[in-house]
Amino acid sequence: MGLKCGIVGLTNVGKTTIFNCISNTKAETTNFAYSTNKSNMGIANIPDQRLFELDKVIKAEKVVLATVDIVDIPGLAKGASHGEGVGNAFLADIRQTDAIIHVLRCFDDENLAHVEGSIDPVRDKEIIEFELQVKDLEVIERKIQRTEKGAKAGDKDAKHGLDVLAKYKKHLENMENVRTLDVSEDDKKWVNDMFLLTEKPVMYVCNVDEKSALTGNKYVDAVKEAVKNENTEVVIIAGALEAEIAELESEEDRIAFLQDYGLTEPGVNIMIRSAYKMLNLISFFTVGGKENRAWTIHKGMTAPQAAGAIHSDLERGFIRAEVTKYDDLIKYRTEVKVKEAGKLAVEGKSYVVCDGDILHIRFNV
Repeated sequence: MGLKCGIVGLTNVGKTTIFNCISNTKAETTNFAYSTNKSNMGIANIPDQRLFELDKVIKAEKVVLATVDIVDIPGLAKGASHGEGVGNAFLADIRQTDAIIHVLRCFDDENLAHVEGSIDPVRDKEIIEFELQVKDLEVIERKIQRTEKGAKAGDKDAKHGLDVLAKYKKHLENMENVRTLDVSEDDKKWVNDMFLLTEKPVMYVCNVDEKSALTGNKYVDAVKEAVKNENTEVVIIAGALEAEIAELESEEDRIAFLQDYGLTEPGVNIMIRSAYKMLNLISFFTVGGKENRAWTIHKGMTAPQAAGAIHSDLERGFIRAEVTKYDDLIKYRTEVKVKEAGKLAVEGKSYVVCDGDILHIRFNV
């Protein structure tokens, strides 16, 4: 579906290390601030054990996980919205993403200097938020100037638009993020073309040291307290530890490594699934033949729309969907036995696809 998550944060907080743990492309990491002049682009698989369990029941030539695009935005700095550091250009890269993964440094390391001189993830969070708010305010003010011309010419719709934009302007001037502003869906049309930075959903990733990988630390506690009233998630990841796990080739070695630290799975897996959820996405499956595959759709999509995620012809010529629930196929082990048990549903165009549904699309073009 071409959806993107942008990884943001101050310089030297471990963004690129985390990016390398989840992406199919690897980027260079350094201890030097502003050492890169471009964003790193990659694709991350959405970890989903259900697909591998299905492959044990109905074998295919390959297993294809759902994916999401990941953009590692180079480290920002105080004043980025006005061109400080190398951040200004990268605010445009954030604008092209659908959601933000905000990495916060929650570890001490005397060999890795912090750009602000001390470790304080709540302060770091506020610095980045302020820069995004300033940039959004600039965009809103320009839109107000353009809309005023129509309002002065007697355009009633433009006059209403000015009232809406004034709400956004006041909200940002009060150092609030756009995503917390209560605006009707109809009124949002006045800002939809601006892809406002602080309107995007955000999750916080606390990058900790190895000994804090399981339970966090005082820095993580401070972050959780600071965001307790936000509709967001806080994920704990030990970036350096995750990098070591990612380099291990065998699944057995990775499991043993995780167990040594009391973990059940890599933290980056939890992060990616949380990002997927944050984007309001779910997966449905197709099984058998050449591949067992997970497909990405927005929660609430109908069967024909899900068919369109596979191919536009399937949506155009949609007749019906034969739907098997994941738990039923795992229980009965074959599609024939699922049908004999009366668990195979035949659904029409109004059926809303659920996460984990296994679909066989019948169509005619």
